[in-house]
Amino acid sequence: MITLLDYGAGNVRSVINAIESLGERVKVAAGAEDITAAEKLVFPGVGAFGSMMQILESKRYISPLKHFLLSGRPFLGICLGMHALFEASEEADGVPGLGVFQGRVKRFTTDLAVPHIGWNGVKLRKASPFFNSLSGQEKFYFVHSYHVVPDDETVILTTTDYGHEFVSAVQKDHIIGTQYHPEKSGDAGLRLLKNFLAGSPLPAVQVQRNSGTRLAKRIIACLDVRADDRNDLVVTKGDQYDVREGGQVRNLGKPVTLARRYYEEGADEITFLNITGFRDFPLKDLPMLEVLRQTSRHVFVPLTIGGGIRDYTDANGRTYSALTVAEAYFRSGADKISIGSDAVKVVEDYLKTGAATGTSAIEEISRVYGSQAVVISIDPRRVYVDSPDDVPHQVMPTMLPGPNGESYCWYQCTVKGGREGRPVDAITLAQVCQQLGAGEILLNCIDRDGTKSGFDLELIREVKQAVTIPVIASSGAGSVDHFLEVFTRTAAEAALAAGIFHRQEVPIQAVKSHLTGKVEIRV
Repeated sequence: MITLLDYGAGNVRSVINAIESLGERVKVAAGAEDITAAEKLVFPGVGAFGSMMQILESKRYISPLKHFLLSGRPFLGICLGMHALFEASEEADGVPGLGVFQGRVKRFTTDLAVPHIGWNGVKLRKASPFFNSLSGQEKFYFVHSYHVVPDDETVILTTTDYGHEFVSAVQKDHIIGTQYHPEKSGDAGLRLLKNFLAGSPLPAVQVQRNSGTRLAKRIIACLDVRADDRNDLVVTKGDQYDVREGGQVRNLGKPVTLARRYYEEGADEITFLNITGFRDFPLKDLPMLEVLRQTSRHVFVPLTIGGGIRDYTDANGRTYSALTVAEAYFRSGADKISIGSDAVKVVEDYLKTGAATGTSAIEEISRVYGSQAVVISIDPRRVYVDSPDDVPHQVMPTMLPGPNGESYCWYQCTVKGGREGRPVDAITLAQVCQQLGAGEILLNCIDRDGTKSGFDLELIREVKQAVTIPVIASSGAGSVDHFLEVFTRTAAEAALAAGIFHRQEVPIQAVKSHLTGKVEIRV
């Protein structure tokens, strides 16, 4: 029996599913007494350091946690669960950690995008049973803005390179902490968990790695999910956002089945976008929550969910915050949430006043779950102008002239599935959302959607240069060369596709085979 410490934030469902997939039973700690009685304890921390420690204090978990850590019983802290082992964090000045290890948690100082999101390697610094049966060449999934800096170098288990070398795992006797997420790292991550759960001691191995580690470019499969005309949830695909063909919603398969197929084919992440729009109330949209629950039982890579993450008032007059809606998704298996049309309204309000409210969905969710959990999905359309002075927006020169020979354009943000344009441009939207706490940009392009003509490289370059958070390129992929093009001609960290994967016109493995040796990928 494995005891899991669920302090109330983040996606613990995936950790439970991963452990249970290995044949172990999981008991979720319901109180301090369960921590005290645990044989093995897993602490899957996801969120923000200050919020986590405040919740641990309010639940009176700190004392039994320290007692457990000093007892000699096995402990695995994942991500924030590792941060909690140290004395303090720059993420929350003045808030003490558990102090089991001396040292602090510091924010990345690098010219690379922060958060550090994606698949990276590790360098083993000492022999450990935790890496039994692994080669040392595997990549694991990271998603964080802060990293631990131990005072005692003997506790360092692995390091990873991202701008500079940082500590990515620690171990002292029975206590292990990882910055990466084993439950989201596919077969390699499941092997780590299996080693931790082993009933009898495993031999310690020293894995050699002769070079530094490199962050992989991510290939993301996107599933646009909506109710069809019979009210069944199906995966569909639009042609410049029109999902109907012959009067019927295009049906390209069932979401759970397709997600599992993409995981088995090597997708680095899966994104669900619910384009039905939650016309009634998202917390009552039980089929979509069930899609997440079922998917997370068999898919051990990150899951993102978008659609309807905003404040709601039900028919009885009860109001639910966007934070509450996001929590329902996280508890059902999502790792990140994607905000689209509602981000446009947040930015429009910000531009009117010049000040953040502190209460927007972006701010509240990132405050509790961390910026890495908030993705902003931007749906822009190209608008040509004769001169940068023609509009009060961020205008860019273009090598693709307009219908009347215009050599400048701006990208107008849209809402309601691209049906309504708004007076804000994509570059400004991305910059403001980053300032409000978003951790990643999903950059679509209505003009390229469904065309198979390639990603809009000009748009991607401009947005990427304007922000310091990761950017996912989307819309227009039609061949393996388009993926190579976007990764070699822009600095995008990931590329997303939908229709070509659904119809098996360009399999995920074909993309990765084409990129091998040219771009760093997860094999």
